[in-house]
Amino acid sequence: MSVFDIEIAGLAGEPAELGRHRGKPALIVNVASRCGLTPQYNGLQRLAETHPALTVIGVPCNQFGGQEPGSPDEIAEFCSTTYGVDFPLTEKVEVNGPGRHPLYAALVDQADTEGYSGDIRWNFEKFLVAADGTVVARFHPRVDPEAPEVLAAIEKVTTSA
Repeated sequence: MSVFDIEIAGLAGEPAELGRHRGKPALIVNVASRCGLTPQYNGLQRLAETHPALTVIGVPCNQFGGQEPGSPDEIAEFCSTTYGVDFPLTEKVEVNGPGRHPLYAALVDQADTEGYSGDIRWNFEKFLVAADGTVVARFHPRVDPEAPEVLAAIEKVTTSA
């Protein structure tokens, strides 16, 4: 099954089928508004602007220190006014544990460059998905969205898309 076959709602509850992004690589990131890593929204927005062949998708999650407690409207307002975010945001989901969303069940088996796979470690863990919906890379939460290794991986999947 492709990641693009998984159903997830948009932030305001509207259908946000990942399938509409099929055929285009995606960077999927669990996000939070009150985290020390929240400034990564700047880099994610720049990626969305400078790599039109890539879709950045933010997935709000409140499982790490309660750092995403807001309502959908509060999250949307914060992201747009503070960081100018205009890439898609999904509904708030759980990324670990028994309530793990199917999207993250499909993502967590991907190992990062250190060989880590399994539970999401913190906010802003990044997964790169190829245009066909296969997960091709995973990046630690502290890896900047514009780090050379992320940019190289994005370049690889966007030129082959």
